[in-house]
Amino acid sequence: MRILRLVQSLGLPDCWVGAGFLRSAVWDRLHRRTYSPLPSDIDVIWFDQERATVDSDADLEACLRNMDTSYNWSVKNQARMHLRNSDAPYSSAIDALRFWPETATAIAIRLDTQGVLEVAAPLGLDDLFDLVVRPTARFHADKHAVYLDRLRTKNWLGIWPNLKVRDY
Repeated sequence: MRILRLVQSLGLPDCWVGAGFLRSAVWDRLHRRTYSPLPSDIDVIWFDQERATVDSDADLEACLRNMDTSYNWSVKNQARMHLRNSDAPYSSAIDALRFWPETATAIAIRLDTQGVLEVAAPLGLDDLFDLVVRPTARFHADKHAVYLDRLRTKNWLGIWPNLKVRDY
């Protein structure tokens, strides 16, 4: 909750915390294990076409580091990330989630102005809660090698042995 409050304090439009931060916590819970260490970075995504620069993201990362140095913040305005990912432009941060590598990773959360958790899962939550690792459409097709490399290097099956890997 501390991470979500820090991110919320930035007041960014269409802003979410997602990926491994959330996925790993759910998989730990479903495996009835002690929570894993936080991922190597905390993925903060937001969407604002007027501030779609690397410098804006770097300034926001510095701001978050000033608030709490114990986290490695990774802030990315999704209004520019389609260029890096060779995708068509995204229409929102939630739209960008559809292009992340795995369906169980294509999720994000945030606190609304009332302090209530909101969940963004444009590809659904079934794979996350059913412990299924499956590539998103883009990573099933032309980015399939990246998906397979992530399976190998992240050692998810070693950490969460009840996962079911699907390649479709």
